Parts: sequence; structure tokens; C-alpha cells
Amino acid sequence: MPSRKSSGESKTRDRAHILWLRRDLRLSDHPALHAAAGTGYPGTGDGEPAHVLPVFVFDPVLWDRAGPARRAHLVGSLRALDADLRALGGGLVVRAGDPARELAALVRESGAAEVHVSADFGPYGRARDAAVEAAIEVPFRRTGAPYAVAPGRVHKADGEPYRVFTPYLRAWAEHGWRDPLPRPSGGDIEWVHAESVELPDAPTPEGARLPEVGERAALATWKRFRAGGGPGRYAELRDRADLAGTSRLSVHLKFGEIHPRTLLAGLTDDTFRAELAWREFYADVLWHRPETAREYLRAEFAGMEYDTGDEADDLFDAWRAGRTGFPFVDAGMRQLLAEGWMHNRVRMVVASFLVKDLHQEWTRGAAHFMRHLVDGDLASNSHGWQWAAGCGTDASPWFRIFNPVSQGKRFDPDGDYVRRYVPELRALAGAAVHEPWKVGVPDYPAPVVEHAEERLVALARYEAIRR
Repeated sequence: MPSRKSSGESKTRDRAHILWLRRDLRLSDHPALHAAAGTGYPGTGDGEPAHVLPVFVFDPVLWDRAGPARRAHLVGSLRALDADLRALGGGLVVRAGDPARELAALVRESGAAEVHVSADFGPYGRARDAAVEAAIEVPFRRTGAPYAVAPGRVHKADGEPYRVFTPYLRAWAEHGWRDPLPRPSGGDIEWVHAESVELPDAPTPEGARLPEVGERAALATWKRFRAGGGPGRYAELRDRADLAGTSRLSVHLKFGEIHPRTLLAGLTDDTFRAELAWREFYADVLWHRPETAREYLRAEFAGMEYDTGDEADDLFDAWRAGRTGFPFVDAGMRQLLAEGWMHNRVRMVVASFLVKDLHQEWTRGAAHFMRHLVDGDLASNSHGWQWAAGCGTDASPWFRIFNPVSQGKRFDPDGDYVRRYVPELRALAGAAVHEPWKVGVPDYPAPVVEHAEERLVALARYEAIRR
């Protein structure tokens, strides 16, 4: 990424504050921004005005882990944020490299008095922030979070963290959250400019249809969902893969293009509110048990017998390519590749299929999802997979094994979802699309396993670790 000067005169201020942006790529309801600017809103700082230098650092550790779809969305979101900042007289400073080194250098260059961030609660983020705090010679201020209720804030009466969602939900709702903070307007904040580098090239993967990027797109998506009665119909429609019953806001929450408090403000629908709480519950679990990003929450399941070797690899390849012969599974896996997203009901079905029909470890599927999901969130992904695999939180018994055919018939009753993503089956009408082997479709594979048989194998292996 070649160096360039950002537009605007490079300058320093007696009281300049760096705003290091990460998972908060917006201007509305941004506590760390208000804290950096000293705008005096409750809980956001000392109220003394300051000049703000907004910066994003491309951390190679995170950039290298992200797949092409997530990279494309990130770069597009940063462009959108830069445009919004320029409209206010500012502009986004971009750096690349080790954050501790880059932030320390920027503090020296700008003469900044403080560095402000929204707190990061992930395992890597916490360690990275500690390294940055040690490397800079000015205060490191954490204000706000990507969550309505930050991880670690609620716990059981005995002080222990929650392992079950329903009591967590009650405590989370009782704790509550502040109202969203206002978006700054022209003249509210004075901005500091500094030398920047170009944004990296991150093209949209060929043939992929990714969501719109940026805060304005997030707010427009939320407005459309509410205007169409989405929250009120969420309980009824959220599991229907063939219908537009979900908000599609997960990617915007992932990048902080919208804050959950914006969604919760004035929200009366309990089901949609609970869905937002699931995201915060999993973040709380990961906060207390950071090793569960890649290790079993219930350690005994690490002793389960899983399949490995060439045949298992071939089955995994069929699963990730959407060529298992089970249409509902294949539609989901192809949707993932085409859009960087998958309907949540289908995520549960394809996860169950990999672990309990193909007898492979959840970690393998979770890594594939994180590679391709635009909304890939470590806590939600790892613990969503562990829930589906039966080794995680809550009352999802391991012996709950989704039947991919009956799930398809129930949540895609006319087969529209399958036909959308599996063109080989478009000639089949209605629910017949879920059992193509009954009529034979030359270009579509036969089922790679017999579900009824593999279900018994899975249950036997579960009984073995129970004993």
C-alpha cells in the first residue's frame, strides 16, 4: 500500500486525540468518538474539547485471516466512512502494520495527548490492545463497546457467568442500556489530518453478491426492515429460508456500521430483541472462556470419535461445495459462497449435517464459515457451531440431529430457496425439490450418506463418551 498524503493540511493541536477505529465504522451512537472529541455527553469523557484524528490500522494478523468477501466489505466500509468524515471536514487516516508500532508512531507524529477506542472483548483484541497501551506514552481510553451490554457486565447471583441463554436474557434486559448518542454534524468536531496510506485492493469475489457497505446502508436496511413490519413478524418468519424474514443486519453489526442500541431503541418485539441478545450472550461466554474460540466448551466432547482421512476429506469437500445430494444443505453452502452469508436456520442444519451425518469436528466447519462469511464474528460463529454440535452452551442436546430433508420441507415448503441456489433442481416443482433422488436429476449428485444410518452412528458415538 503506497504512501500518500491525506487531503487537508497536516497539522497538530495542543489537545489532539487519536480515535482508533476497529469494529465501530460509523459516526452515529459512537461513545468513543464523543469521548475523543470531549463533547460532554454522559459517560463519554471529561467534556474538554479536543481535536480528533480518526485512524484505521490494517492489522496483518486480522487481514490475513479474513476471506475475500470480508476484505471487500471492510475496504468498502472504510471508503464510506472516509466520505462521511470528509463531509464534516475530516478524513480517515489509514495505516498498515503492527498496531502497537503504528499507533506509537502516530502519537509521536501528531503530538496526540490520548488514544481513544471502543473496547474490544475478543481474545486477540484484548491482547493487542494491551500491547498498544504498553507501547504508547499517552493514556489509552476505552469508551463504549460493540454491544448494548458489554461482556462481563451481567452474571449470576453467585458471581459466576451464565452458561444458559434464558437466564442471561433476563439479566441482560434488566441491566438495560443507554439511549443512542447523537451523530455529530458539521462544526461539532475539529479534525486532525495526518499522512495516510492507500486502502488495499480488495475486489468482490467473482460472481459474489455482497451486501451494501457503510453506515448509511446499515441505517437504510434497518429502516426498510422496520417499515415492512419485520420486527413484529420476526417470530413468524425468521426460520423461513425462502422468505425475507430476517433483518440482514448481522454484517453491519459485525463491522459496527450500526450499533445494537440503535436497533433496541424503542423496540417492542421480544423475539427480535432476544436475537440481538444471543449475539451478546456468546460474546459474554467467550469473554469468560477465551479458549473456546477453538476448543470445546464441554471438554468431554473432544473425546468423541470423529472421521478423518481421505474419505472424510472428500465428504468435507462435497459439503463445502454444496454437492452433498441433500438440497437444503447444498443450497445453504452455495448461498455462503455466492453472498458471504447464510440464513440462520440453514446454518444450524448444515452444521448438524457436518458434525452428525459426516462425523467431522465442528472446528473444521467453523473455520470454513469464518473464511467465507462477511458477517463472520468469532464469538457467534464458534459458539453457534458448538451449540449445533451439542458441545456448547444451552439446552441443545447432542442427540438433537436435524433431518436435512424434513428441515427443508418445513422451512422451504415450496422449494423456492433450494431452486434459487441449486439451478440443477429448478425443473422440479414444489416440495419435490427436497427429494430429487425419487425422480432422478442427471446433473445433481446422489446423497453422499444415508441420513437414517448416520444418525444411529452419531448416537452410538455419543453414548460412548457418556459412558
